[in-house]
Amino acid sequence: MAMRLSNYAALDPMLQARGVVGLQGGSEKCRSYWEQFSEDKEGLIFECEQILAQYEHTSIERKYRSVLQDIPDNLVGKTREQIVQVRVNQSVFRQIVLANYDFKCALSGIDIPELLVASHVIPWSSNEEERMNPKNGICLSSLYDKAFDQGLISFSNHYHVLFSYRLKENVGKEYYSQYFEPIANCSLNTDGLKYPVAPEFLEWHRDCVFER
Repeated sequence: MAMRLSNYAALDPMLQARGVVGLQGGSEKCRSYWEQFSEDKEGLIFECEQILAQYEHTSIERKYRSVLQDIPDNLVGKTREQIVQVRVNQSVFRQIVLANYDFKCALSGIDIPELLVASHVIPWSSNEEERMNPKNGICLSSLYDKAFDQGLISFSNHYHVLFSYRLKENVGKEYYSQYFEPIANCSLNTDGLKYPVAPEFLEWHRDCVFER
């Protein structure tokens, strides 16, 4: 099992750059499976969740009942399958991102799960390839997630928080001093992260979403 995993690891471009190699000739035997994964990451993540649900003696609908509860029952066929897959994969993405940040807001440290959001840096609808990439996610509280989504805050490549001119116009107001002044000199807490947010994704956010 360990040797097979090393062969798959040798096909990952990110791990290749770190010098990871597999057994001689072994990686080629795994290439077709790796290419299948690379071409349809979302589909395979969903399939894995279905298999896990079976081992847990349940269905994926029961396992993700809270996520899927607002899907109309009269949807059938591919439409329903696609909607279920999207919802399940979004839930998996949330779990990965929150776990990566130790279930704490990367700016405020708030650790109440109900107030935490797995914020996409590049939105789900803007880049299919990076939808499930944990380096495209930041754990933020609901307030800062909304500010990030609306371009009121962003981050430098060194993870320092940046304020939009629209936010700066509110300097002196009570809510600004209460909620935004405390983070004015903050940086994302990336200590010990397995998946720190990728600088190129932050560049995209500053160019396409952030209102300087």
